[in-house]
Amino acid sequence: MKLIGRKKAKKAAVQFDPETHYAVIRSSICTGEKVAGFKNKTDGHFTEVMLIRSPADEKEFKETYAVETVKVEY
Repeated sequence: MKLIGRKKAKKAAVQFDPETHYAVIRSSICTGEKVAGFKNKTDGHFTEVMLIRSPADEKEFKETYAVETVKVEY
């Protein structure tokens, strides 16, 4: 059975704790490639979650992880 016009809710691939991490998009100044993920507030370790190719990808990231604002780092 195929569902037409319905999207399956995406499950968060990475566990995100807003107490110890914050959402960030890393953007390359050379190539323009953007990667969304989470950065540890203590040691600065970045955990990559997904590639951002369009505003729709950024919206999906925000919805999947219930994040309202995302910091952009270059």
